[in-house]
Amino acid sequence: MTTSSEHSRNRRWLLRHGALALPLVLALRSARAAEPVGAVEDVTGEAFGEFESARRALDRAAPVFLSEEVVTGLASRLAMRLGRDTTVKLGEQARLKIDRFLVNAGGEMTLRSGPMLFDGRPHHSAVQIRSPFALIAVRGTRFFAGPSNDRFGVFVARGSVAVSAAGQQVILREGEGTDFVAPGTPPTPVKRWGPERVRAALASVS
Repeated sequence: MTTSSEHSRNRRWLLRHGALALPLVLALRSARAAEPVGAVEDVTGEAFGEFESARRALDRAAPVFLSEEVVTGLASRLAMRLGRDTTVKLGEQARLKIDRFLVNAGGEMTLRSGPMLFDGRPHHSAVQIRSPFALIAVRGTRFFAGPSNDRFGVFVARGSVAVSAAGQQVILREGEGTDFVAPGTPPTPVKRWGPERVRAALASVS
């Protein structure tokens, strides 16, 4: 038979440990309720998925959810597949939020920081990627966006993208890039990137 003192101790234990477990329970409920849009293909170092106040470690084959912010740590890399034919690679200290993504029908993402390599097949609707520097619209291509030569750069390895900022737009095609000195400034004139700069940009996400 349980004594009153034992009952009291059990109640205190449940209250204390239940309070500690509550954030984990809520995080699991949020993750289950969210819509999966892809999965992690490879991770080097540390990577996390953040949604509201919950954070989870991302390992290989971990699901990626809509409205979740994918974050990489120092000296880290992450590759993930979205839908059937879109791959996104992130370099160190990157933050990418997947705002909307429909298989074969485009989507919207927000690149808050760090380098990114986008590789996708053409779709009827464009994928839009927002950053503090520019809006990038793409219908299927392979391009880099992120820190490069002490600036924020966008470079197209295949296909074409439209890059807009400060009321101006440039169209980049294969081998071409543009830069931004700071947020709120227009894109620089289109020019071809040299081999060394291209190699450095791609190395930052691989």
